[in-house]
Amino acid sequence: MKLGLSIGYSGAKLRIPIEHIQLAEHLGYDSVWTAEAYGSDAITPLAYIAAKTERIRLGTGIMQLAGRAPAMAAMQAQTVDALAGGGRVIAGLGVSGPQIVEGWYGEPWGKPYWRLRDYIQIMRKVNLREDPVSHEGREYQLPYTGEGALGLGKPLMSIMHTNKELPIWMGSGSEATVKLTAELCDGWLPMHFVPGRMDFFRPWVEEGFRRAGNGKSWKDLEIQGRGPVFITDDVGAALARVKPSIALYAGGMGHKTVNFHNEHMRQRGYPEVAERVQELYLAGRKQEAIDAIPDEYVDEAGLYGSVKRIEERWPAWADSGITGFTAVTDQEEAIQLMADLVKS
Repeated sequence: MKLGLSIGYSGAKLRIPIEHIQLAEHLGYDSVWTAEAYGSDAITPLAYIAAKTERIRLGTGIMQLAGRAPAMAAMQAQTVDALAGGGRVIAGLGVSGPQIVEGWYGEPWGKPYWRLRDYIQIMRKVNLREDPVSHEGREYQLPYTGEGALGLGKPLMSIMHTNKELPIWMGSGSEATVKLTAELCDGWLPMHFVPGRMDFFRPWVEEGFRRAGNGKSWKDLEIQGRGPVFITDDVGAALARVKPSIALYAGGMGHKTVNFHNEHMRQRGYPEVAERVQELYLAGRKQEAIDAIPDEYVDEAGLYGSVKRIEERWPAWADSGITGFTAVTDQEEAIQLMADLVKS
């Protein structure tokens, strides 16, 4: 089991907990993960972290497709990888949601599946550096020949010699995108994964392997679960602290008919809760939406409580089918505890 540490994206002030990252590296953690929404970006902090660390892998969880063209995503990942000494960057991709894609980036939501497919294929071509890059996809064309083009574009090859094996991962949870992840990607960041859900995803993953057509199997796909880790003697208070964020995402993130977080709440076996939380949140009754979230929904998605309680609950994650676990925590003792649990 490989351990990761999530530092997420910034709040009002950008803070990179470099001491925690260095501690994690010292303890044998495999990776550190950044994120982006509509504040700090996911790539820039990795360059800073690369300069302050020696070997820990540097992952984006995730880079939003709408934030950069596929060639730029490849360029940024390759640039940080070169600065870090090579072989350290993981380009984790995802589509975000229509609220951000259309509201922040000013792009149409369009056909996310085909954008992802084109995006990954273009990044692969840039990374492999075998030929000048051309691509004729449903969402992206290189060279561009559509409306407004001068017709002067030509296929180009990266000036910088690339890491041909730079891994591309995807954050996904729907049937179509999980299949695409298994088909085209090196790793998977499963959305809203909890122990016991792998059987739900298994047919989709295996269909993706089949579509790859090259003998790809489970051994060829890294799967990085993720969850909060919080050491406390008051489990109830810890769970309550998480509920406002869950209510925001499951209740108010996106439109009533397009909310992936709400859909995953339903998939996890809480359809009535998902409907009620969204109804209350969109009606402006935010505290009632928060109060409608059951403790068990929060508890099963993380590791909360005393050291003993976390030790007792960790085997369910360790045996859940994932190959890695990213701890979301700002506690040094929790970083140490997870290292101890993986080694034991």
